[in-house]
Amino acid sequence: MSDTNEKVDHPPHYRSDTGHEAIDVIESWGLGFNLGNVVKYLSRAGHKESPLEDLQKAAWYLQREIRRREGEV
Repeated sequence: MSDTNEKVDHPPHYRSDTGHEAIDVIESWGLGFNLGNVVKYLSRAGHKESPLEDLQKAAWYLQREIRRREGEV
């Protein structure tokens, strides 16, 4: 697999230390877009450029899902 292809198909920053990929967990648990992104950003925090940015993105999607369920979005 080429380096470019690996960045798109199964990138290492989306794989946990146990070998689970975020997409597999998201699909297995039947999460929607917002909660799926929470899992994605939490799973890659610390494995890419900015751990804080990934945590902030996870929090943003979680807050959006909370607002959606409260009927605000």
